[in-house]
Amino acid sequence: MQKAKMVIDKEFKISEIDERVYGSFIEHMGRAVYGGIYEPEHKEADEQGFRKDVLELVKGLNVPIVRYPGGNMVSAYNWEDGVGPIDNRPRTLDLAWRTVETNQVGTNEFADWANKAGTDVMMAINLGTRGIDEARQFIEYCNHPGGSRWSDLRREHGYEEPHKIKTWCLGNEMDGPWQIGQKTAEEYGRLAKETAKAMRAVDPEIELVSCGSSGSGMPTFPEWEAVTLDHTYDEADYVSLHQYFGNQDNDSQNYLASTLELDRFINTVTSIADYIKAKKRSNKTLMLSFDEWNVWYHSTEQDKENAPWGTAPPILEDVYNFEDALLVGGILITFLKNADRVKMACMAQLVNVIAPIMTDNMGAAWKQTIYYPYMHASLFGRGVSLQPILSSPKMDTKDFTDVPYLDSAVVHNPENEEATIFIVNRHLSEDLRLDINVSSFEGYQLVEHIALEHEDLKAVNTSEKQEVQPYKNKETSLNMGSIEAKVNHASWNVIRLKKM
Repeated sequence: MQKAKMVIDKEFKISEIDERVYGSFIEHMGRAVYGGIYEPEHKEADEQGFRKDVLELVKGLNVPIVRYPGGNMVSAYNWEDGVGPIDNRPRTLDLAWRTVETNQVGTNEFADWANKAGTDVMMAINLGTRGIDEARQFIEYCNHPGGSRWSDLRREHGYEEPHKIKTWCLGNEMDGPWQIGQKTAEEYGRLAKETAKAMRAVDPEIELVSCGSSGSGMPTFPEWEAVTLDHTYDEADYVSLHQYFGNQDNDSQNYLASTLELDRFINTVTSIADYIKAKKRSNKTLMLSFDEWNVWYHSTEQDKENAPWGTAPPILEDVYNFEDALLVGGILITFLKNADRVKMACMAQLVNVIAPIMTDNMGAAWKQTIYYPYMHASLFGRGVSLQPILSSPKMDTKDFTDVPYLDSAVVHNPENEEATIFIVNRHLSEDLRLDINVSSFEGYQLVEHIALEHEDLKAVNTSEKQEVQPYKNKETSLNMGSIEAKVNHASWNVIRLKKM
């Protein structure tokens, strides 16, 4: 058995972790809302129609922020259609997904759901078919206390107190040709800047996210970032990044190495932001919001069968397997290793649509395989991100060279006097004996070693059978400042320490 070594130290600090890196996303798309978080006829529905069984699974993830209401649909969405008496709301055509939107859930209902889930809202505004006026009216409706047209309308709708939504996205994927109201970089940059100024005039306390490229493979990338940030840098607090992963070629080893591309993407956007900072002689450092990310490739053929203009059809209901869970773990590790710049991230999405939580209409709710690394990172990854010094055997794959078998992130929580080591062994057949020097954590003891593994990379979870579940690895030990652990091939590992 080959060996690997790691050194972790309290002083090897990368950055304080913004808990919003464990955020998620609910779009009015498919069954994310209707049949997902909201199903008034379900036996688990509360007085507002929200599924309590889904809420419990969401709470289990300790999600700090949820992006809403899109996504692609926001680029032709009129927020006014989703407020006021529910019986008076129009049924509208969602051009992004070619469905009928009933508008039974809108801004106020989602704010209520977020309160029940213990999470904040990241609100996206329409900069596809709309602009400055609608955006400043929307934030007045949501955040202004009262005594004005739009804030008083909210109060008439039964919400006396403002929602105080802090984080706002200035549009979505505006360089994408699939987007309603696609913009050039110059068009978007000018519009986003002026919209941001108007929104801040209403509420100076908000945070704003400038829309980045739709992905690193876009022909507009990275020129889009350079041009748009030249306009929005002074007004925005973050620039958005979107990236999805897939194993279309069924090359699992190459698939698990693809987080190296994610790291390059982050570094490129960071470099562009810092170039604009230097160009403007600014003292502000722009942060990154990875507000769409996940595995997405299982369901594309299925979705072609959906007839247009249905209500809440099953769209992008990827059934995730075990290797997808390993990749999600690797993505989360990459975010933690870049915690100095990646301050927010939203797994897209939360329920049913490329999601860790699945439901049956009028039936059960259950955890997909990817639920577990997301849960572990969110629960145990709060505090300070540390830089591990890791020596691991390496391999080459189809698209990547010198890929370490092991990838790892370390989090220290000084308040709770806890430390957590997250590890993925992405090699498909090699187990490793890992020695971890933890001598700087004097007085800390081993709490547990949680592992997620399965002999079948394609194993999935269903409502009837949870094939992929974490277990406690009892073979790991801590003696004289050193952890000895066996890290099995193709496994996700969480090693927890606490000062006793």
